[in-house]
Amino acid sequence: MNKYTDIPYLSTLNEPQLEAATHTEGPLLILAGAGSGKTATMTRRIAYMILEKNISPYHILAVTFTNKAAKEMRERVESLVGGHLNMWIMTFHSACLRILRMNAELAGYADGFVIYDPVDQKTVIKNLIKSQNVDDKMFTPNYVLSVISDAKEKGVDSSRFGANAASIKEKVLARLYQGYEKTLKKNNAMDFDDMIWKTVKLFRQYPDVLEEYRNRFRYIMVDEYQDTNTMQYQLVKALAAEHRNICVVGDDDQCIYEWRGADIRNILSFEKDFPGAKVIKLEQNYRSSGNILKAAHDVISHNRGRKDKRLWTASEDGSLLTYKRLDNEKAEARFVAGQIQDMVLDGGRRYGDFAVLYRTNAQSRAFEEFFRGTIPYEVRGSLKFYDRKEIKDMIAYLRLVVNPSDEVAFDRVINEPKRGLGDRTVEKIRVIAAQRGVGMLDVLADEEVVSGLSAKAGAGARSFVSLIAECRSMMNYGRDEDTGHGSVSDIYDRILVGSGYLASLENSRTIEAESRIENLLEFKSAIIDRELEDGMLTLTDFLEQMTLDADVEKTEGEETDRVVLMTMHSAKGLEFPVVFMPGMEDGLFPGRRSMDSEAGLEEERRLCYVGITRAKESLFLSSAITRTLYGRTDYTRESQFLKEIDPSLLDPDSDRVGRYSYPENTMSGTTGVTYTRTSRPFDPVRQQSDQLKRKNRELRRSAPARSNAAYRQGMKVRHAKFGDGLIIETDGSVLKVAFDRAGIKKLAAGVAPLEILE
Repeated sequence: MNKYTDIPYLSTLNEPQLEAATHTEGPLLILAGAGSGKTATMTRRIAYMILEKNISPYHILAVTFTNKAAKEMRERVESLVGGHLNMWIMTFHSACLRILRMNAELAGYADGFVIYDPVDQKTVIKNLIKSQNVDDKMFTPNYVLSVISDAKEKGVDSSRFGANAASIKEKVLARLYQGYEKTLKKNNAMDFDDMIWKTVKLFRQYPDVLEEYRNRFRYIMVDEYQDTNTMQYQLVKALAAEHRNICVVGDDDQCIYEWRGADIRNILSFEKDFPGAKVIKLEQNYRSSGNILKAAHDVISHNRGRKDKRLWTASEDGSLLTYKRLDNEKAEARFVAGQIQDMVLDGGRRYGDFAVLYRTNAQSRAFEEFFRGTIPYEVRGSLKFYDRKEIKDMIAYLRLVVNPSDEVAFDRVINEPKRGLGDRTVEKIRVIAAQRGVGMLDVLADEEVVSGLSAKAGAGARSFVSLIAECRSMMNYGRDEDTGHGSVSDIYDRILVGSGYLASLENSRTIEAESRIENLLEFKSAIIDRELEDGMLTLTDFLEQMTLDADVEKTEGEETDRVVLMTMHSAKGLEFPVVFMPGMEDGLFPGRRSMDSEAGLEEERRLCYVGITRAKESLFLSSAITRTLYGRTDYTRESQFLKEIDPSLLDPDSDRVGRYSYPENTMSGTTGVTYTRTSRPFDPVRQQSDQLKRKNRELRRSAPARSNAAYRQGMKVRHAKFGDGLIIETDGSVLKVAFDRAGIKKLAAGVAPLEILE
């Protein structure tokens, strides 16, 4: 019986959720299965601590992995307790960055240090590869950065890495790592891995600082604990060692990021790390139907490295699963498209109800080609707004205003737009800066140096230095006398105009330039939106938010009525009424490499479990007898995960797993086994049904186009070749459309293959 019925925010919790929400003292492990209401439990636990246990929000730290999750948690807690909290509810990186900002000098940095994103990191590595005469084919920037990142996640600095280097290859990597660290330190910069690692090092070197934060954060909550890496684990363990009031929430069955550093042992060994820990299992699922949960358990129960638990639901069993073994990936895409169209046109579904979840990004091609022009869709994980060149350039300008020592930002924009300061001139400036031990901007401010440049380069240098100085003045002594900080949007306007960047694009008069101008103006809107959210926003704050936001994997895209195509890794945390999981084949899912080890296979099985539990009502599984991937066509074998699902959970129209036999022949399969395809039994009823469905779909596709009158200014449309766009002008039978990627095009209204998106 719920003894907390008089507390409204606790009255709706089930028994295990209530037990977890009201257990506040000592170590607590909440094993929260997929769709079991973990966020509701966590937020109510925080509210209970504040409202009923009189624990100050000042003493509570709640950390998670994404800004979106942190924002949702903060908003829900504030709605429960009523009002803004002086409480840290944020990502690991945000929390560590704040600690480092408060202790910059002890951490070995000057105030105003910057955070390098992956593009900045790659620039540093490229310069080092070139200066050290390293073979850039053998040591690609991405490879070198992955090695450095892995080392930092394990707490191995460049000196230790170099001391342990045995082979020639490792010694080259050690030199690059050492050069990378030296460059970052010189530029007063960190990368993402540094934020957590440097905080752990700070605590180790300065016990009094650690004690300060231990006394502050007497109650710690960690979301998605199964995804923590070595440094995150050490950070949390250090902070919780004294008071031991640590609550971690996670699901070992959903640990799917080991390839990115996540260590499943952190959650599996929690009780060993914190003796006497209480363990509460949230096993009631509020998302999926019974049959979907049964199938998920059938698969995940084959893993040995897991906590014993089983999801269940009070809802009905729902629809049975559907499995189809198709001829090839095109037939697979055609099957998925047909099912979606049938359920939308005949079943009343929305396109936004569907998700196609695949193991690798390369699988999306077949679906994109088949959906294009017939089914509205979006591919999650494409090029993001803040990755576009013009936006990166503007961010570099802003970064240079905050930190004139930022060499990477300097390199990016010193000749954007063209100022006559070419590579050779910049290299000379770099040499002088190194000799003098100052920043490159300082060298450029030296009139003696500038007078030795060409007239054009000298004028460009003076203008550039003057612009940065002016913007720094605006930042420090801006119009707002109360705060002492200038408006971020005013500084941005000054850079946009004063740098000549905007004029350069306007003068080029190309479609690409028009598109870039629109992006730059949209960036201004983004700045203003953040200023409206935070009236005290400084340029430093804005850049920190931008950097942290860029790490979220993470952008979700707009809420539109479209089928979502995405990898299963990207789908974690999401849910859809109807899910398709294509490519259920050994060698693809599970992947070929993972099949060589038990640990690899178990992670793939967890990924399959995540994919299955994204479905709320219906789940479709499929495989292809032959598949062309990465330019190679192979016969395939059905995934072993399919064989782990109870056949009674599949609907009568499904193909039976293992229905087709493949006697050995000369054709090589994806797993190294040889196959030949046996003839599929002729089924006249199935053939007639398939032909009828195909004709219906063809009729739908050939429906007459909309009349010219249906198009109007401001309408969002999609073109088969140019992608998504906005109608900016209508003139009789001619439409002027601004496309996101292709720029502005003039099209014939009655002929152009345009799909209206609203």
